[in-house]
Amino acid sequence: MIDKKTSLNRLYRGARIAAAATALLVMLGCDNDKEVDPPAELTEIKATRDVHRVWTAGLGGDSERMRLALRPIVVDGVVYAASHDGEVIAMGAANGKRNWVAKTKLALSAGPEVASGLVVVGSSDGDIVALDATNGAQRWRKAIASEILAQPLIVNDVVVIRTVDGHVEGLSATDGATKWAVDEQVPRLTLRGTAPPVLAGDRIIAGFDNGKVLAIDPRNGEVMWDTIVNSPRGRTELERLSDIDSPARIAGDDIFVVGFQGRVAMLARDSGQIWWARDASSYRGFTMDEQNLYLTNADSVVVAMRRSDGAVQWEQDTMRRRGLTAPAIDGDALVVGDFEGYLHWLDKETGAIVARQKTDGERITNAAISDNERVFVQTDSGKLLAFQSKAREVKTADSGQ
Repeated sequence: MIDKKTSLNRLYRGARIAAAATALLVMLGCDNDKEVDPPAELTEIKATRDVHRVWTAGLGGDSERMRLALRPIVVDGVVYAASHDGEVIAMGAANGKRNWVAKTKLALSAGPEVASGLVVVGSSDGDIVALDATNGAQRWRKAIASEILAQPLIVNDVVVIRTVDGHVEGLSATDGATKWAVDEQVPRLTLRGTAPPVLAGDRIIAGFDNGKVLAIDPRNGEVMWDTIVNSPRGRTELERLSDIDSPARIAGDDIFVVGFQGRVAMLARDSGQIWWARDASSYRGFTMDEQNLYLTNADSVVVAMRRSDGAVQWEQDTMRRRGLTAPAIDGDALVVGDFEGYLHWLDKETGAIVARQKTDGERITNAAISDNERVFVQTDSGKLLAFQSKAREVKTADSGQ
């Protein structure tokens, strides 16, 4: 059981970390003595992919510049989404028709996660709410007292929560009671954001702001192994930032992670041994297919790297400093969002930009998702949009057209 003193200490640490992150943003963005290169201007493209909007839904809850972890999820043909003003919504993936709306009256900041009949979300004040996936009725609510900026994870009968102060907690999926907790020390200064826990076989993989990756047993919270992927380097606190803020990706017995001002690496699931590592810097993250991983680096350059050894296959650098999201896979293309609310489709083979669509003109912080038929994206102003895309047929002289 976690006592009141522990909760207050975590709340203090969370506030200190948030303040440090705010200070970092001020130092990076408001230094009048230093010239900052502006975001790249968009140039005209020759579209070779057709994209059309299927539907749009208003979620509300403007969260501009807050870098929250609110991102839709699709399960069995239903899209679940949450807004910063406390609403959780379930709607049909094909048409956007609402199935139910739940009003939590919380400043939601992370989620939802959907599994085992539950929809779980977290708040900026450290509240966890579990709803019934069929009708939105509240099952239980729990206060952890530290901001949640990572999508929760449901593993069988355990809900895993990660907070901004390096705390990972396993809660009972039945009533929210604490089953176990793991704490990892984090630096005084960190980026705003935390890596969500992900499941890799029989263990949970979690990255931390000190550059470390942990494997945790979901049954009892035992740390099965830990590996330092990003070792802090440099003399100043800014230079020593080594946060792992994006989710790990799992492929069989291999784990892939990336950190800020550090490396992208492939680790062994059973031991945490690093098989290969390449210099990289990302807090946005990456996605993967069978051959490559596709990474958005800290300068908004999209890079394709061979999964087997990290060799670079191509780079798309024409959208530097546009705050690109991590890529999402849409068939034979990738899609990324930017700070002006544009979605850009890239050819997976070459990285060429093949289509572009505007949403509502507001920043897109989190990566789009796909259900293999549609792409869904949530903007920071609280709009949820669904798109469909396909490559244009190539007309040849032999076709007579």
